[in-house]
Amino acid sequence: QVQLVESGGGLVQAGDSLRLSCEASTRTFSTYVMGWFRQAPGKEREFVAAISRSGGNTYYADSVKGRFTISRDNAKNTVALQLNSLKPEDTGLYYCAATLYGSGSNFVTSVSTRYAHWGQGTQVTVSS
Repeated sequence: QVQLVESGGGLVQAGDSLRLSCEASTRTFSTYVMGWFRQAPGKEREFVAAISRSGGNTYYADSVKGRFTISRDNAKNTVALQLNSLKPEDTGLYYCAATLYGSGSNFVTSVSTRYAHWGQGTQVTVSS
C-alpha cells in the first residue's frame, strides 16, 4: 500500500505562485505514474497534471497548461506541482495520486479511476 502525503497549499492572491509537494511511502516509487487532481467546492474532481515513471513525459489539463509544471524526484520519492499565475478558478483541494496502470517509462494517464492510491489533499485558495 502506498501512502501519499501532500503539502504546500495555502491562501494566495491572483497572480501568485505556490509549490505543492507529495511524498510517497514506497520503495518502488519509480514504478508509479503520478498525477495531481483537484476538486472545487460543489464540483467533481478533475485532472490537473500527470508525469510518467521516468519523468520524461508530462500531460496537463488545458486549463493549467503553460501555468503549472509537474516534476518528480525518484531518489526522494516525491512529486511536485509548481503553480504559477494562479487564478481564483484554481481554488480547490489538490490531491496527489499514484498508479501502476499502463506500461513503459513514458506512459501517463489523466483518468482518475486508473489511480489506485490517493493522498488526503492540500487546500489551495486563490483570492481575486
